[in-house]
Amino acid sequence: MRWLWALVMVAAPVEAQEFTTLKGHGGPVMAIAVSGAGQVATASFDNSVGLWDGRVPKWLDGHAAAVNAVVFVASEGGADQADQAAQAVVSAGDDFSVRLWREATSQVLGRHRGKVTSLAVQPGGMWVASGSWDGTIKMWPLDAGEAYDLAAPGAGVNALAFSQGGKVLYAATTGGQVLRYDMTQPEAAPLPLVRHGFGVNRLVVGEGWLAYGAVDGVTRVIEAESGKPVADFTLERRPVLAMAYHRETAQIAVGDGQGYIMMLGVGMGAGSEAGGWRITRDFRATRRGPVWALAFSRDGEMIWAGGLDDVAYGWPVETLDKFGATMGQERTFLRDADKMPNGERQFMRKCSICHALEKGPSRKAGPSLFQVFGRRAGTVAGYAYSPVLDGSDIIWNDASIDALFDQGPDHYIPGSKMPMQVIAGAGDRADLIAFLKEATKRDTP
Repeated sequence: MRWLWALVMVAAPVEAQEFTTLKGHGGPVMAIAVSGAGQVATASFDNSVGLWDGRVPKWLDGHAAAVNAVVFVASEGGADQADQAAQAVVSAGDDFSVRLWREATSQVLGRHRGKVTSLAVQPGGMWVASGSWDGTIKMWPLDAGEAYDLAAPGAGVNALAFSQGGKVLYAATTGGQVLRYDMTQPEAAPLPLVRHGFGVNRLVVGEGWLAYGAVDGVTRVIEAESGKPVADFTLERRPVLAMAYHRETAQIAVGDGQGYIMMLGVGMGAGSEAGGWRITRDFRATRRGPVWALAFSRDGEMIWAGGLDDVAYGWPVETLDKFGATMGQERTFLRDADKMPNGERQFMRKCSICHALEKGPSRKAGPSLFQVFGRRAGTVAGYAYSPVLDGSDIIWNDASIDALFDQGPDHYIPGSKMPMQVIAGAGDRADLIAFLKEATKRDTP
């Protein structure tokens, strides 16, 4: 366990109670975590984790696809993670892997057979749970011990959360259930607490209660032992995509697909009456697009949020109602399709979220396309290509780019990082190629 003591990350937490942003990612922010010391970590579609010292990021690069979940690991012996300084970070993503970061280097704890959607650190910091759309929940040791699977949840897993004592793990599934795992009997089948008609996307757990949000916009609080309803905050907005809980200030934040952040004031304990739970604020956070990630600052006075932007946003909770919608800036791939030529429209829809056109380094998930015509595949300096493209014979030209989008990357370059993208129309592919020929010659966008 000596590494746990050796990994104290000394960083200035970003906790000033004013609106702030964390800029630098090359893709949408998918998850946010805040350590017991106040440090912020952001996970992005650009395949990286940003570990922020004030507003300066340290990039943790190692995933081969979008990073969907990130958590801090508490120090040794810390019974309560929120009260401990951050020692390490665990991340997981679309590359099926779960990684432990010790400062800037990573160790692959293991892999699922599908997209990893969620992580939860068991209080005490010695184990982390991961959930995947492959229908498995795995427990990974952060020091001694062997990894093991919990009993199958029966569907893909969207979210995980431990009880405060760590004896129970709750799982939200694509099949619409909230399951309760007794961690003293990890081989035992879970107890279904909720059977919902739509997938349950997010959950948070307090002392004796659990709150969950679903695809159909349902936001409910239930008793953690019995599943008995406590309160319902369902609004006409869907889906629920993000939730965060701050125990000391008794707040829940809920983010949805229409760009709102709803703040709930909650009672402390299972015996709380429904009247003690109320909506304290309902804030339109985005001009356009969803809220995918939420996390409270250490003191609960700020709420961090992520969405389609390459930026994480932080607002002081007390003055949320005084702000206008800030997230959802005019991203290139959100521009009005009717106001651009067809070739540019194809690029914005299929390529722009992963690829830059201009010269120079980029934090986007894919390499820059600057001067791509005539270039051998897999040769942009500094970009970590998949092994299939190292030493590739493919030369990017009209014919190869046409074939790439005609067949799809999964058939034209099987095993590459590029997600499946097909442009069925020959005319649309020709327009894209014509646009790229001109756009990739320029030094500036």
